[in-house]
Amino acid sequence: MRGAPARWTSLVAVAATAAVIAGVGPADATTADAGRRAAPARLSPVGLRQDRCIDGPLRLSADRPLQPGTSGRIEVHRADGTVADAIDLADPRSYHRTIGDAVSDTGVPHSFAYHPVLVDGNTATITLHHRLDYGRTYYVTVDPEAFPGLPGIQDPATWRFRTRAAPPRTGARRLTVAADGRGDFCTVQGAIDFVPEGNERPVAIDVRPGTYQEIDYVRADRPHITVRGAGRGRTVVEYANNNRLNGDTALAGSTDPGDVCPRQALPGHDTYNCWRALFGVEAADFRLQDITLRNTTPYGGSQAEAFRGNADRITLRRVDLESFQDTLRLQGRGYVTDSLISGDVDFVWGTGAVFVRRTELRSLHGGYVTQARNDAAHPGYVFVDDRLTRGPETPDASVHLGRIDPTVYPGSQVVFVRTAMDAHIRPDGWQLNNADCAQAARVRFWEYGGTDLAGAPLDTGARLPCSRSLTAAEAAWWSDPAHVLRGWRPR
Repeated sequence: MRGAPARWTSLVAVAATAAVIAGVGPADATTADAGRRAAPARLSPVGLRQDRCIDGPLRLSADRPLQPGTSGRIEVHRADGTVADAIDLADPRSYHRTIGDAVSDTGVPHSFAYHPVLVDGNTATITLHHRLDYGRTYYVTVDPEAFPGLPGIQDPATWRFRTRAAPPRTGARRLTVAADGRGDFCTVQGAIDFVPEGNERPVAIDVRPGTYQEIDYVRADRPHITVRGAGRGRTVVEYANNNRLNGDTALAGSTDPGDVCPRQALPGHDTYNCWRALFGVEAADFRLQDITLRNTTPYGGSQAEAFRGNADRITLRRVDLESFQDTLRLQGRGYVTDSLISGDVDFVWGTGAVFVRRTELRSLHGGYVTQARNDAAHPGYVFVDDRLTRGPETPDASVHLGRIDPTVYPGSQVVFVRTAMDAHIRPDGWQLNNADCAQAARVRFWEYGGTDLAGAPLDTGARLPCSRSLTAAEAAWWSDPAHVLRGWRPR
C-alpha cells in the first residue's frame, strides 16, 4: 500500500483526485508560453472521425511541466457555441459533482467534493461535472489563467471532438469499460449509471486493464450488478476520498439536506460518513471480483474506506482492498474470499454478518484488525483459513485482533478459525475500550486452531480473559458460511 503519489498536483490542498486517465488522441494542437515559440501539445479526445466516450475526461499534454491555476475557466461547448459544462477554477462550486445519482435520506441529490483538474508532470486531466450527450460535436476552450505559462485555447477548431452515436443496447446484460475509449464507457461509474433504476436482472460490467481514478457509487435501486476487472493489479480503481473530503469532518454542521446519509445502519453515527469511500454500494446482490481498489489517502490522512457495502448479499472475490484506516466496511451480509485487505486501524469493520475466507489481512502499522459493531441478535465477522501478515513498518506485538467498547456494542463478535498469524499480533489479542471484562459478558471474541505463519500452534494463554477458544464442534459450526450468513450460500 502506498499513499497518494507525490507527482500529482491538485488545485486545492486536499489529498484527493477524480481523474480517469484516458488515451491520448492522434492529433496535435499548439500551445506556447509568453515569449516562446509555439510548441506541440496533445489533446484528448480530439477529432471527428472516431466517436468518443460520453463519460471520459479531457486531457491536455504540453512540452513542459504544467502548473495548475486557481482561476480561469475551462468550458465545453456544443457545436452551436452553447456551453455544455464549465469549470471555474476560482469558484468552489466547480469542485463538486453528483456521482451515481446519490441522494440523501430525504431523497435530495447529494454533491460530492472532487478535483476537476489534476496535473501529472506535463499532463493535465480534466474531469467534467456530468457526462455529455451521444452523437454530438463539442469543442473546448481554456482560459490562460487555468495553466499559467500557456496562452490558453479559444479557437473552436483547436480542441474539437464528437461523441459516439448511440448508447449500448437498452437492457444490455454485459457492459465494457476501457480507459482508452474502446469499451462502452471510459469509467466504471459511467457503466453503473447505465444500469436502469429498479434493475431486476444480473448485469456484468467488465473493466479492462488500466488505472481508473474515480469515486464510484451504486445507489440502492440498482441491484444485481457484478463489476469484474481483468485481474488484481491489472485493473485498478483509485482515489483519495476520505473523511476530510466527503465525510464527517468535511460536512460537520452542514445544513444541506442532500448531505445526510441514506439507510443509516447506525443512526447518529452515520450522519455523513457514507460518502467518504472510494467505492460505495447501497444496492443488494452486488459482486466485485478480480480488481484492485486503492484509496490513496496518505497515512494519517483520516478514515478512508476502499470499499463500503451498505446492503445485503455483497460478494468480494479475488480483490485487493488498500487503504489505512477503515479499509473495508460491510453493513449487511457479506462474503469475502481469496483476497487481500491492507490497512492499520479498524481496517475491517461495520455492523454486518460477514464471512471472510482464504484472505490475507495485512497490517501496515500498529493498530487493530477489526471493529465489529453487530448487535447480539446477529453474527459479526468470522474469519476462516485466513492469514494475518504485516508490512515492513509494523513491529512485533503491535496489533490487536479487534477492539470494541462493550458499553456501546455489547454483542460484538469476531471469530478467527484456523488463522495463521505473524508476530505482530499482540499476546493479549483483544482490546476493550472504556471497560473491562466485567462489562463485556456478551462480547464474543473467539479463536480456534490458530498458528504462526510456519504452521506451529499459537500460544493463546495471555489472551484477554473474557475472550475464549472454541471447541472443535463449535469451530466446525462457525466454519459454514450458511450459518454465519443466515442461510445465504454465496455462489
